[in-house]
Amino acid sequence: MAYRNLKDFIHRLKRENELIEIDHPVSPFLEMTEITDRVSKARGPALLFTNPEGYNVPVLINAYGSERRMAMALGVDSIDEIAERIRALITQKPPGTMWEKVQALFQLKELAGYAPQKVSTGRCKEVVLKGEQARLDQLPIMTCWPKDGGPYITLGQVYTRDPLTGLRNCGLYRIQVFDSHTTGMHWQIHKVGASHYREYFKQNKRMPVAVALGGDPALLYAASAPLPPNIDEMLFAGFLRQAAVEMVPCETIDVEVPAHAEIVLEGYIEPLEQRMEGPFGDHTGYYSLAEPYPVFHVTCVTRAADAVYPSTIVGIPPMEDAFLGKATERIFLPLIQMTFPEIVDLELPVEGGFHSLAIVAVKKSYPGQAFKVAHAIWGTGLLSLTKTIILVDEHVNVHDFGEVLWRVANNVAPQRDVQMVMGPVDVLDNSSEHPRYGSKMAIDATRKWPEEGFDREWPPDIIMSPSIKAKVDEIWSKLGLPITLDESKRRQFRITPDDAAE
Repeated sequence: MAYRNLKDFIHRLKRENELIEIDHPVSPFLEMTEITDRVSKARGPALLFTNPEGYNVPVLINAYGSERRMAMALGVDSIDEIAERIRALITQKPPGTMWEKVQALFQLKELAGYAPQKVSTGRCKEVVLKGEQARLDQLPIMTCWPKDGGPYITLGQVYTRDPLTGLRNCGLYRIQVFDSHTTGMHWQIHKVGASHYREYFKQNKRMPVAVALGGDPALLYAASAPLPPNIDEMLFAGFLRQAAVEMVPCETIDVEVPAHAEIVLEGYIEPLEQRMEGPFGDHTGYYSLAEPYPVFHVTCVTRAADAVYPSTIVGIPPMEDAFLGKATERIFLPLIQMTFPEIVDLELPVEGGFHSLAIVAVKKSYPGQAFKVAHAIWGTGLLSLTKTIILVDEHVNVHDFGEVLWRVANNVAPQRDVQMVMGPVDVLDNSSEHPRYGSKMAIDATRKWPEEGFDREWPPDIIMSPSIKAKVDEIWSKLGLPITLDESKRRQFRITPDDAAE
């Protein structure tokens, strides 16, 4: 299901009782954060602040703050539907019969239909403000936390082009407002936007940049997704929404943006100009400290006449961004498994900020395979930033932290089962020995084989006989216990292949 614009999604949230409109005047300076943090931690609804103090543009926040709303944003009942669409694409056999070839042609035609389409105008062009009129202080940009360096745009889709290839990139980067016409541009060194900037820097050329706010939520998700550098995020957004994204040229720079965005900021970055950006209360739960970053100069603001300003806050998890991260975990798992078929499942805990900890279930077929998977993860895209990897056997539920802790506590001999390496880490990692570079750890909590140096007998899990379990299920309601059948099974783990027999 494709939403034409953000307003369409807001109407859907209203119909589904997933949105509360707050008419009471609320300040974007800290007050919206405190309200939203309480609602987010309570798994509450999306919020539309209709009367931000000092502004006439409503603020939408916590729109993606539940599993259900995240699925709604991408037009599905479950995020797993998207993962299965991807799995179906990458597991197809080469067409053999004529009918299979015809089906393949129709599928290729369908994928081609998702490519972005250029149009002449759209919702984002209803109001055009250039020069001195293009002021950021007309927008209800939030100051999120007390020690933040200033107000921050937190859901800006940043559009740039590679000066060598012309390929577009859209990334989701935080943007600190310095004054009414300039901001910081916090693209981390590992991101594609930063690589574009480095190339402009080499050529000593001014870099055109556009920032879009709003549009179909699929665009925002595509901007956050860890795609390879040569994959257009707007093509991926078209795949997600199963309809092409309409793109429109900017007014003052040679960049295209979504035609039906709520607000677009156009401008440029000078290659040699940097300014201290930060601190910023980040998704790790700590402030990321101030560092020099490029300066974005705003030359034009275009927007819808009845624009809504979308925003989010991050901080001590879990918060709204948890559900964006979990969507990525599920959607990209099939692609990870295509390269590493021994990976059965993956969990990137919200508490670890998605880069600090990964739990991986591995189907072992040879000794040392768990550590092989860990090193493979450290060589894969943004997963290379993972600080700690816990590896468990294929039957372990990686999403049950109690079971994972049980396996680690009982299956790990530290000297044998822990490996340390040095490598790139997330720029937001406040514990690393150096900025962006530090130590990482893999913990092998799988059953050990004799070839892995374990000469003793590995003890079996304590598992009740399946026939007894079935018998007790039958009589449970007759026992008079104040516990439901489902509650009685809450801590029962998966049966391993070796322990399934009577």
